[in-house]
Amino acid sequence: MERIPILKMGPFLLVTIQVEMDDHLAMTLQDDLTDRIARTGARGVLIDISSLTLVDSFIGRMLANVAAMARVLDAATVVVGMQPAVAITLVELGLSLPGIRTALNVERGMKLLRDALAPALDGASHDAGAADL
Repeated sequence: MERIPILKMGPFLLVTIQVEMDDHLAMTLQDDLTDRIARTGARGVLIDISSLTLVDSFIGRMLANVAAMARVLDAATVVVGMQPAVAITLVELGLSLPGIRTALNVERGMKLLRDALAPALDGASHDAGAADL
């Protein structure tokens, strides 16, 4: 069974979709990603969809569901690399993708995650330092 790799990068998970998504693969990704967030305690998820040239309403809803599930698990979601045709299709389908921030590329997406989580991450490292006293 085909799976999309999920890489851990510090407090974040990176998902790079390099294949066209079908409904089964989308559901597998949703399950794998939520499981990985829960197991690792990841604070952010970056999903690179730059290779996706087509989306349908199911894939759009899956992205929104992943963001909602990540939020419940205390992780922010950023989607990067959206092609203009994909953006047009999502808007035409009436999908607003609530809870998902977007960026043009992975570098900008990681900056969004770091900036959004800076207070929490700084507090965690400050608390860890205080425990060493």
